[in-house]
Amino acid sequence: MLDKGISRRGMLGVGAVLAAGFAATGCGATQNTSYAQARASAAPGAAAGVRAAPVSAAPAAGPPSTVAAEYAGMRPQRWGVEMAGIMSTFPAAGKQMALTFDACGGPGNNDIDESLVNFLIAERIPATLFLNKRWIDANRARAAQLAANPLFELANHGVAHKPLSVNGREAYGIAGTRSARDAADEVWANHELLTTLTGTPPRFFRAGTAHYDDVAVSIVDELGETPVGFSINADFGATASAAKVQSAMNAAAPGAISLAHMHRPHSGTAAGMIAALPQIRAMGFTFVHL
Repeated sequence: MLDKGISRRGMLGVGAVLAAGFAATGCGATQNTSYAQARASAAPGAAAGVRAAPVSAAPAAGPPSTVAAEYAGMRPQRWGVEMAGIMSTFPAAGKQMALTFDACGGPGNNDIDESLVNFLIAERIPATLFLNKRWIDANRARAAQLAANPLFELANHGVAHKPLSVNGREAYGIAGTRSARDAADEVWANHELLTTLTGTPPRFFRAGTAHYDDVAVSIVDELGETPVGFSINADFGATASAAKVQSAMNAAAPGAISLAHMHRPHSGTAAGMIAALPQIRAMGFTFVHL
């Protein structure tokens, strides 16, 4: 058994997120939390094409009950949006960066920003979409359309948008999962739904609020998914103006992973991205899937 929640697959993440204790939840019924922009530089790698270089080969997913039993009773040593095992940047082949968008689901969060999605489609810009199970359940037909579009890779944003913890630790007043089994279940039910929806198990997981403890990071890993964070907090939890989104995206760097939200059509996210992404492309960047 591994100690302190350090995964068998080792350190999946590269780079660091300077989050100063904040994350990018963007999924509460009200939006009165301050968010800090996180930026990080990334080391270049040696991959090409639309998809970034794989960080490591994922093992076959273990049954959630077995994985949970393995980690039951472990005490976490770390908590936050940045630690070994969380993928915050990727090894880029030249000027590549990855756009990720969360759809959080739940009351007030089941919409879709069609102007953002339509822009990505019109401009042939690939993105990785982290969909919460509640959002998929409320938007089955639209989720199937997104799954069928090769521009988008669908990833796992959990069942109930909880911070991933083994002791109920909170982020922004949102209680985290309470045990190893609770954490495994937060990942697994949506893992199964996305597998049914796409025909392929999801490769990536992002916790609600993007917060994890180190034991939970290992649980995600053992379930066959890579825990993902971010290096650019693009829309501050869907609270930022278009100008602030555009400014945040100025942190574009090789290997960067940007985080924004696709379920708030009245936010500044779409307008900011529509302004920023052509400029980033003109700088020679290519957008890739994780």
